[in-house]
Amino acid sequence: MSASPRCGARTRCGLACRAPAVRSKLRCRMHGGAEGSGAPWGNRNARKHGAFAQERIAERRAIRELLGEAGKLLKELDSN
Repeated sequence: MSASPRCGARTRCGLACRAPAVRSKLRCRMHGGAEGSGAPWGNRNARKHGAFAQERIAERRAIRELLGEAGKLLKELDSN
C-alpha cells in the first residue's frame, strides 16, 4: 500500500494529497479518479439558458460595439 503511486492533487492547504491513486489513474477516488466523478462530457449547462449560443454572443458583441460608438460620440460632443 505504501509503495502505490500517490494522487497528484493538491489539498486546500496546498499540500499534496497523500491518498493512493486509483489504478491506471493519476488521482485518488476523492479527487476525480473514481468512475462517474467530475462534470459530464460536453457543456450541457450552457445549453439550458442559451447565454453561450452563437446568436447571443453575436448580439452581445453588437451591443458592445454600439456602446463604444455612443461613448465616442458623447466624447466628441462634449469636446465641442
